[in-house]
Amino acid sequence: MALTASATSSFSVALPDEHATRRLAIDIANSLQTTLVRTLIRYLAGDAAIEVPSPTFTLMQIYELPQFPLVHADLYRLSGPAELAELGFDDLPEGAVVLLEWPDRADGLLPPDRLDVSLTLAPKLKLEFRHARITGFGALAPRVDRMAAVRQFIAESGYSEALRSPLRGDASTRSYERLALGDQRVLLMNSPRRPDGPPVRGDKPYSAIAHLAETVVPFVAMANGLQRLGLSAPAIHHADLEHGFLILEDLGDAGVVSGDPPAPIVERYETAVDVLLALHAQQLPDTLPVAPQLDYRIPPYDVNAFLIEAELLLDWFLPRLDAAIPDTERGSFRALWRELLGPIIDAPPTWVLRDFHSPNLLWLPQRSELARLGLLDFQDAVMGPPAYDLASLLQDARVDVAEETELALLGRYVRGVHQDLRHARRPARQQDPRHFRAPRPARRQAAISAPPASGVGVFAALAQPPRAGSAQRVVYCPRAGVKYNLSSSRAKPPDGQSP
Repeated sequence: MALTASATSSFSVALPDEHATRRLAIDIANSLQTTLVRTLIRYLAGDAAIEVPSPTFTLMQIYELPQFPLVHADLYRLSGPAELAELGFDDLPEGAVVLLEWPDRADGLLPPDRLDVSLTLAPKLKLEFRHARITGFGALAPRVDRMAAVRQFIAESGYSEALRSPLRGDASTRSYERLALGDQRVLLMNSPRRPDGPPVRGDKPYSAIAHLAETVVPFVAMANGLQRLGLSAPAIHHADLEHGFLILEDLGDAGVVSGDPPAPIVERYETAVDVLLALHAQQLPDTLPVAPQLDYRIPPYDVNAFLIEAELLLDWFLPRLDAAIPDTERGSFRALWRELLGPIIDAPPTWVLRDFHSPNLLWLPQRSELARLGLLDFQDAVMGPPAYDLASLLQDARVDVAEETELALLGRYVRGVHQDLRHARRPARQQDPRHFRAPRPARRQAAISAPPASGVGVFAALAQPPRAGSAQRVVYCPRAGVKYNLSSSRAKPPDGQSP
């Protein structure tokens, strides 16, 4: 493949000491997802103590990292490309990341999509001083541009000297790092604009139909909105809305579950239910300010968004079972959901945070009352039925919520709703979106069942390689399915009444 100037991108940086070299290594590691190579490998491995021997004599060293195999090779002793086959380069693990020292020995065999890092000495400036030039070729060229942009953002935010450590990401293009500078701890969110996928309904991609956030603007809007209500969304210290960079308050690592397998810590789940009660007791706006002359309108959780998520069950989960349904049955599936969801969607809407479950809830014991619950991952929030977030919490596929605990927490929510209604002295069904007494039990069950029903398909879709963590998400599929079945089986109409 002949590369042109338009297929490359590069920048240069001065490395006055070893600490600067380490920071550059972390940037290169992020774009891939001696000091330079050693830091690269340890950062990607998530293990600062891992032994990284020089491959000068062994020529090649392979590391089985959680995300991918990593191959570290030193070609200094090779006379030319012909000797690469003898090293086993033709049999490298699929999807491996390869770090090559002295890559000129492999001239003509380097892949078109790669990063080149050249280091040059600058002894007149300082004995350990280096100049580094990073060049991205092909598909990696945009990553080099983003690497330079994030370094500039960190510098402008005052955290150039911070130690950076990666945090486990979610099922998105976002990445997170903890920045430690002295006794300060903050988080860096690196959230590129979501690219449009292929059209799945008319000319719209899945993300547009499901109303998924495309930029960091919804996150900023919701974070500020939740904080104004006295809730613990992370404070935003610095923001670059155009590039999708945020410096966030670090809410820590304490969660709302414990044990193996994880189970709810009841007090913390009760607080989560109380947070929902507090949210749903208010008339919440559908438009939030973000910056001067910039507002964000929270999209509605309309029937098409519900349906596209429910159909993940058909598109991703059933194929894993070597099962398929004809188009006529798909139409029936959609029609049944439309009928059940109609009354739910027509009810007065509230904020649906949408991912209100254990991985996105933190515990802040130093704070009081509702502020003890830290909130994350709310950028896909919509205006919709309050039952959705409650179901997401109580029927989380990642956690074993005992039936008695689930029913007790559901009872806590319902009692809270009715207490508010008695205090306000208002008719429930017409004026309060939280009221669960729909005329037909199946209607309210649709709202309760929708999250776990679509969750089976979501986890099946996310389990497809090469997504990071795909194997773990396979485990969640049957648990989500079981919870959906249990939810459906408990939805029995009273006194023989038909749904």
